Amino acid sequence: MDLRRSSILLLIIALLSPRTLSMRYELKSSRTKCIGEDMHENSMSVGKYFIVNPNEDHPLPASHKIIVKVMPPQGKNLHEADNVEAGQFSFTAYENGSYVACITAVDYKPETTLTIDFDWKTGVHSKEWTNVAKKSQVVMMEYQVKTLMDTVNSIHEEMYYLREREEEMQELNRSTNSKMAWLSFGSLMVCLSVAGLQFWHLKTFFEKKKLI
Repeated sequence: MDLRRSSILLLIIALLSPRTLSMRYELKSSRTKCIGEDMHENSMSVGKYFIVNPNEDHPLPASHKIIVKVMPPQGKNLHEADNVEAGQFSFTAYENGSYVACITAVDYKPETTLTIDFDWKTGVHSKEWTNVAKKSQVVMMEYQVKTLMDTVNSIHEEMYYLREREEEMQELNRSTNSKMAWLSFGSLMVCLSVAGLQFWHLKTFFEKKKLI
């Protein structure tokens, strides 16, 4: 019984204790390195990454760009960044399983070797990292709100465009109907004139023949 309680206590401590994964490694152009972390539901996770500048007196060269993806056990990516030099991410695990962070060095010729500094913490409760997570979530919410606003504006502009097109079509229909009415009236007048000329021609012909 004591052994069972001790095992449960150790498991709880392992789940609640913060885990830190900090490393620095080299990555060649177009190569990818993935790092996995087993997480439990409702565990908070924060991370940051950057490319180490080989020459601190100068900005990073164009070849030093990376693509970062943080993926859950299933579902959409939790974090994506393309052609960046540094960044950070934060999320709360919504299910148990292995969460994976993949970093890819962009394809570049001639081949270049990048030094990546990667720091990933889970189960963290320190104030500094919590603030980072909150800021990241606020930025994400702000981005989502801006995306929704752009979508609404796009729909609004599309409605105005469709309304203008509808007015143009109505005006075209009115113009076409008016032209068709005048064309029909002109055709009727031509037919009546031809009929009148035929009648006059026949009458003149019969008078000459003294048939009438």
